[in-house]
Amino acid sequence: MNEYWDKRYQSEGKIWGEEPSQTARQALEIFQKAKTQKLLVPGSGYGRNTRLFSTSGMSVTGVEISFEACRLAMNFDPETRVYNRSVLDMSFLPGKFDALYSFNVLHLFREADRRRFIQQCISRVKNTDPMFFTVFSEKEESFGKGMKVEENTFESKPGRPVHYFSEVDLKEHFKGLEIIEAGLAEDRENHGEGPHTHILRYICVKNSR
Repeated sequence: MNEYWDKRYQSEGKIWGEEPSQTARQALEIFQKAKTQKLLVPGSGYGRNTRLFSTSGMSVTGVEISFEACRLAMNFDPETRVYNRSVLDMSFLPGKFDALYSFNVLHLFREADRRRFIQQCISRVKNTDPMFFTVFSEKEESFGKGMKVEENTFESKPGRPVHYFSEVDLKEHFKGLEIIEAGLAEDRENHGEGPHTHILRYICVKNSR
């Protein structure tokens, strides 16, 4: 997967522009109410979302598999500390965090790794603190296109399988955690494919144990 993303960042640079996702702004309100100081962002990319948090007074740590994305982030969001590692093993991170924001990462894995990623996230955040995830929904235009690799998982672009979540499916992935908030979000983008809107699902959860 890192080869796919390295090639994209090399050819397209800041693929999604410099403005953060509107879901990042939504998550920021939740984190501010929770008095978040240390935030973890798995799949931090080149920093378009982390910069919103780091310029809002939080100490932000990112984990990003693409070296090219990390290189871009050094200039775009120098306040965020980024580790060029896989989010499937974040045991190297020092200590625990007050909150977590994950934008469109969970849907990039097949089922076994989705479960593994969620457990990695839970292990890095303090109990009762919020974790905010966004994923592609089954309402996306690309749903069902490309080679099917698992149930509701399609390789619409070569080298990039995507799992499309229904509401029931997403909540089932976080079974055992307390749901703070969940719903649909329209996320507008304008890059190589022209202006378009993604229909994302988001969920904010916490471990109450």
